[in-house]
Amino acid sequence: MSELTESMKHIEQLRKDNQSLYRKLEKAKIKTADLLDVVFAAAYQAVSETGPLVPVPPTKQSSVKPEMALLHLTDWQYGKKTSSYSMKVCEKRVEQAINKTEELTNIQRADHSVNEVHVMLGGDMVEGESVFPGQVWEIEAPLFDQWNGVANLIARSVSRLCEVFPKVVVWEESGNHGRVGMKGDFSPVTNFDRMAYKLAKAKVNAKNLTWHEQDGWHKMITIGNYQAMLAHGDEIRGVNAIRSTAEKWASGKIVEPFKDVYLGHFHTPMTLTMANSNRVFVTGTTESDSEYAAKNLAATNTPTQRLHFIDPRKGRVTSEHTLWLD
Repeated sequence: MSELTESMKHIEQLRKDNQSLYRKLEKAKIKTADLLDVVFAAAYQAVSETGPLVPVPPTKQSSVKPEMALLHLTDWQYGKKTSSYSMKVCEKRVEQAINKTEELTNIQRADHSVNEVHVMLGGDMVEGESVFPGQVWEIEAPLFDQWNGVANLIARSVSRLCEVFPKVVVWEESGNHGRVGMKGDFSPVTNFDRMAYKLAKAKVNAKNLTWHEQDGWHKMITIGNYQAMLAHGDEIRGVNAIRSTAEKWASGKIVEPFKDVYLGHFHTPMTLTMANSNRVFVTGTTESDSEYAAKNLAATNTPTQRLHFIDPRKGRVTSEHTLWLD
């Protein structure tokens, strides 16, 4: 009986303790609620006294600095015939290069305005007919048809670029495949590359086009503060002499000062750094199955052209693209 009494007393005490805790909890809730009300009221009063908060403007982007595209089209060898190359294939690959130029420019325009393209026509646009013995067996069409066809292809390409860019600037340089006869037979001015450029220029009817005709064995390219030298590359005796020859040109004793050199001729895309930290950009060819590349460079040829973007204010290349055309 005593154990039952003790248990009942214990239960009663637990009930009292529980009720006491419940009352304390209610008081605590009331105090917490009161405290929150006071805090919110004080905050509201502070805001009311200081006035509405000034809205924070969105972060302003830096002013858009314009860039300019630099497209190097060279060594089309139009008229060459191999197991995988023909005039029709050349036309398709050049069209692909122009399409890729537009696509990459639109990507670049997400951050920079790109309203101007400089097109360097680097030479060997025609395959020729009598540049080396036996060449006549490696061509698809006689030289006259090559000249007329490549002029039309250049004109179509430049016209398309005139639709993509508000301003198009063309620079010319001829190659050794455009010459008539063997080297030294005729004046260097007698060159079917130059003739094709002349005809192409006459075919393009665009007000936003500026065309710089060839006036020597090289061309100095000016894009704002960016100075570059355009040459075909046949002036250099072998691929191993590219860097040393370009450094001699850059000495200031042979040609005007420049930053970078753009070459074709060697059929394989390369980038070489000169002693002054400026560079030599060698652009490939649209041709495939190149016997020249196999014999002289021990390399298989993947058809390419080159597209750069230039900061005209700082005078430097900001973006480099090899346009793969396979």
